[in-house]
Amino acid sequence: MLASLRAAMFGLVCLASLAAGLTPSAAADYPTRPVKWLIGFTAGGPVDTVARIMAQWLSEHFGQQFVVENRAGSGGNIAAAAAINSAPDGYTLLFVAPNNAISTSLYKKLPYDFIRDTAPVASIMQLTNMMVVPMALPVKTVQEFIDYCKANPGKVSYASSGNGTSVHMSAELFKALTKVEMTHVPYRGSSAAMPDLISNKVQVLFDNLPSALEQVRGGNLRALGVTSPQRWPSVPDVPTVAETVPGFESVGFYGISGPKGMPPEIIEVLNKAVGVALKDPKLVARLADVGGIPKPMTPAEFGRLVADETEKWRKVVEFAGVSVD
Repeated sequence: MLASLRAAMFGLVCLASLAAGLTPSAAADYPTRPVKWLIGFTAGGPVDTVARIMAQWLSEHFGQQFVVENRAGSGGNIAAAAAINSAPDGYTLLFVAPNNAISTSLYKKLPYDFIRDTAPVASIMQLTNMMVVPMALPVKTVQEFIDYCKANPGKVSYASSGNGTSVHMSAELFKALTKVEMTHVPYRGSSAAMPDLISNKVQVLFDNLPSALEQVRGGNLRALGVTSPQRWPSVPDVPTVAETVPGFESVGFYGISGPKGMPPEIIEVLNKAVGVALKDPKLVARLADVGGIPKPMTPAEFGRLVADETEKWRKVVEFAGVSVD
């Protein structure tokens, strides 16, 4: 009797697995071929750097290549659309960042609904942005920058890594809270903006910490503040923008999602692997080198984070009155 019950239960599990497009062993064997990981920004930028650190670890862990593929443009929406329209088999993933939460309200004609059409997989880390200016700009503090903007209306431009990125919206939030005038100059990634920023063709960038800090340490740019509500652990001597502009806050999140319908068994495999990675001292040290703080979460927790961030940035977009359509 017990043997018959077990056999029946196993049969139901097999049927459920087949209904989801899996054999019972498929998740255990995953991945059996290279996994494509789509990144919405150019190579060399902070998002790309973190993705490649994690991709290397996952490749070594699984014995299959996790291949980072850069599909820059439209504030990361090109990569998101490609991932959403791919087969939900776990072999095409998307690197998720604040731009995905921002785009929902910033772009009025997106061909997808990010929350509806994606499956949250894992959270990787949190990261602050850093407000940086050229060394040639005669300002050394956030207040001096505000004063400079007000004394030079129409003459200050801010760079971004693309429409809808946290880099873009951090500047828009700054504009809204300080009432300064700045012209937006979007680039295809923050690395593409650096030459013009260093040469003072554009005057400020609220860049993700890794690439901004590299230029600051190299003596090419001056750091005015970080965008987190408290000072960031890796740069404790840099004040927060909020110390001068109360209410200013922009903290980025990085993670992994896949297309809707991705098998939960594979999501669990990937989530557990990322959790193991974020306990690896060598990987944690590499994330710390680029200013990141590991933030492991369950898929459900990561999904709630994306939803919460989407609502938060909707309010900022409406407050700032910006749109790119």
